[in-house]
Amino acid sequence: MRTLLPGGVLLGVLLTVSACSPGLAVDAYPTERGTEIDCKALYADAPRQVAGEDAILVEDDTAVAWGAPPIILRCGVEKPAILDPEDPADVPPCNFVDGVDWVSETTADGYLFTTIGRAFYVSVEVPKDYDPAADALADVAAAVKKHDPSVTPCE
Repeated sequence: MRTLLPGGVLLGVLLTVSACSPGLAVDAYPTERGTEIDCKALYADAPRQVAGEDAILVEDDTAVAWGAPPIILRCGVEKPAILDPEDPADVPPCNFVDGVDWVSETTADGYLFTTIGRAFYVSVEVPKDYDPAADALADVAAAVKKHDPSVTPCE
């Protein structure tokens, strides 16, 4: 004999199962002191889609992510070492995307973009599967501008 569940009960069961499933494990990173409240607000305002990919669940509240392979946004990260080169002539160029200045680094998997000239640093890892990588930056720009004010724009 088959038992039918009312639609609301089935939906509740599905939501409970999905809420218990683990999310994406994101590597721990040093978070700058004093950025916790702003970062939580930034994560809460992050877009539901980035580079055409839907948001995915992250295990804890240290990042937000989209797609597979995941595009990962971290907030309150340390200043990138490339911004303090030994030779001042080696300062990387500033990339301006939708009102936010970024510095970029090539990684084994794609790119790491980090905001510059703002109250604190925000990074976005974009796997090489996403082309152009700047689409991800354009999608997160509004949330970054809202929660991480510009202090010294690139020239």
